[in-house]
Amino acid sequence: MKNKLTYWILAGLIGGIIAGAIVNHLFHNDPSSLQLYIDNTKLGSYVFLKLIKLIIGPLVLSTLVVGVANIGDAKSVGRMGVKTIAWFVFASLMSLTLGLVLVNTLQPGAAFTDQVQHLSSSQIQTQEFTLLHFIDQLFPENIVVALSTHKTVLQIVVFSVFFGLALSATGEKGKPMIAMMDSLAHAMLKLTNYIMWLAPLAVFSSISVVIAEKGIGILADYSKLIAVFYGGLALLWVVLIGFCYLMIKQKTWSLLSHIKEPLMLAFATASSESAYPKLLNQLDRFGVKEKISSFVLPLGYSFNLDGSMMYMTFGSLLIAQAYGIDLSISQQITMLLVLMVTSKGIAGVPRASLVVIAATVAGFGIPEAGLALLLPIDQFLDMGRTATNVVGNAVATVAVSKMEGETIHH
Repeated sequence: MKNKLTYWILAGLIGGIIAGAIVNHLFHNDPSSLQLYIDNTKLGSYVFLKLIKLIIGPLVLSTLVVGVANIGDAKSVGRMGVKTIAWFVFASLMSLTLGLVLVNTLQPGAAFTDQVQHLSSSQIQTQEFTLLHFIDQLFPENIVVALSTHKTVLQIVVFSVFFGLALSATGEKGKPMIAMMDSLAHAMLKLTNYIMWLAPLAVFSSISVVIAEKGIGILADYSKLIAVFYGGLALLWVVLIGFCYLMIKQKTWSLLSHIKEPLMLAFATASSESAYPKLLNQLDRFGVKEKISSFVLPLGYSFNLDGSMMYMTFGSLLIAQAYGIDLSISQQITMLLVLMVTSKGIAGVPRASLVVIAATVAGFGIPEAGLALLLPIDQFLDMGRTATNVVGNAVATVAVSKMEGETIHH
């Protein structure tokens, strides 16, 4: 019974691939019929993601307020915050460096040198990173407005930390509000379980639309690039799981078993949002204390996207290789550090990784039009990097838990 949803999600993934391939074969010469199928089928994932976005704000607010209030004082919260950010920086640099080494060693961009001369200007809008933009993303001016959109999770996190500290300092008078937030958190997690039964439909819808539109053949056309990138992600998984094993030994395999549903969901929908509520729930079942998971995961949602990090150096240098632009090691390290900073300032931007790549490559004299090389298969690459983000945040939660001296009771 426990694994029934996992099997349904897997069935939705396989069914979506088959249905998409059949529709593409039948209607590839009939654009109007193909578009009719796409427009109607994508409603499944659209409704599911809307429901997920509906609960993210209240879920982050309630779990984090309760977690911070239970931690108690600002000193303890600050200590945990420093450890969390330190792990995020370490993991991000590791992911970026792995992408850099991989793309320099295997030179996947060299296969596209004959294509770049035909590329027109990119459709991806760049977004310059500024300190003002980052601060605007960080501090809310109205918590009700912040709660009204999934794009301002970081603002909800900041408010929740301050509010949780204030409730803790209030003493007895703050306990009813903490109890109310705790009730809200449990209600949101129960609602998450209900919404998750729509996940197989969302998975079928999402993958079917992509295959129907682009055709299964696109996987063959870009097979080398996909294989190189997924090989890199696999290596990153080995490194992350290796660190996890050093911290919790045999419990690592139980952790992976617990997060398989959010993993599959993230992979099939290419959406970190879809996996967040379920991941929070599963880490709680695994035995990570709520005060840790409710603090680390919302921050990780904005700051610890390991798969996306690797993709950024991979994509940026691939475009440079396609244009025959030889970047020195110092330039590549500078690009890595720029990506490290700029990626933290655009949480919630659609196709965020592509936006960051577009904004970064322009500063190194690399034509943005090269992004057109990645666009046809970005959905497939996004599936892998989103699933990797889930693994990275699960390991980060375990790491902070161990650094805080907490025992994971499983």
